[in-house]
Amino acid sequence: MMSDDELRRKVVEVLAAEFELDPAALVPAATLYDDLDLDSLDAVDMVVVLEKTFGLKLSDEEKLRSIRTMDDLFNFLIELKAKQA
Repeated sequence: MMSDDELRRKVVEVLAAEFELDPAALVPAATLYDDLDLDSLDAVDMVVVLEKTFGLKLSDEEKLRSIRTMDDLFNFLIELKAKQA
């Protein structure tokens, strides 16, 4: 099973590649919409690429909508991974 740190690194790697972002900008405090300049269409793409990468189903729309920062995203995925383990 992937460790939490490995999960964080993989999220950064995948999002940097998918959205042509500087991996150094993908720090826990970075906001998805303001700091990283993602929009609602990017958010949909992000869900799809993360589902493919981790083999997880990201179906809790309420929680997904509450994600504002990279740290929110990391914690959401870590929690989901723990539930599915």
